[in-house]
Amino acid sequence: MKDNIEIENSLNYWNNLYEPIKRDEIIMDDWLEKFDDIIDKTSSPIIDLGCGKGNNALYLIQKNRKVISCDQSINAINNIKNNLPEIYQALCFNMLEGLPFDDNYSDIIIADLCLHYFRNDDTFKIINEIKRILKPNGHLLIRVNSINDINFGAGKGEEIEHHLWRTDDGRLKRFFDEKDIKLFFNNFEIAYMQEKSLDRFFNIEKKIYEIHLLNTR
Repeated sequence: MKDNIEIENSLNYWNNLYEPIKRDEIIMDDWLEKFDDIIDKTSSPIIDLGCGKGNNALYLIQKNRKVISCDQSINAINNIKNNLPEIYQALCFNMLEGLPFDDNYSDIIIADLCLHYFRNDDTFKIINEIKRILKPNGHLLIRVNSINDINFGAGKGEEIEHHLWRTDDGRLKRFFDEKDIKLFFNNFEIAYMQEKSLDRFFNIEKKIYEIHLLNTR
């Protein structure tokens, strides 16, 4: 029962956050620039999990890539459809229920700040689903909360699993260190991993890990 309440709290939170916006309000994210050599070579649609307002999608569209934007929030997906009509596809689903793609579907999957909201077992299930739909030697590009992200909840609330906290509004939020990353993504090869400060979208410093994983195992 508590799991269902946490899921409902999360969905309500994100639906409330993603009120209607216009295309010129989307702040194009440039963190993907360092992976342009990978992005430019792909011909398959790029899956953008937890697409949010479309920051990554806008960057990829301007590079003439096919993008499939995915989010659990119907408000986020409606924004994508309204603001980015050139999007290849926009899908609303909860990752806890699986990913609606065939095996070996895409060369590149992006999961930007969307994999740190789940219990251990669910996190492993979602990552295994990502591995299933990612082509052999495909690329997984992610950002996750760092355990040093003290301005955004690290070490605050009720710790219900290692580095997983229940927030004051009843949601789950995970914070990673390098050991956690190696544990959860043990079936991938880590090509790049770096802790960074992210302040482009926030009024105060946010600490994250930026990671490039290869589906070679």
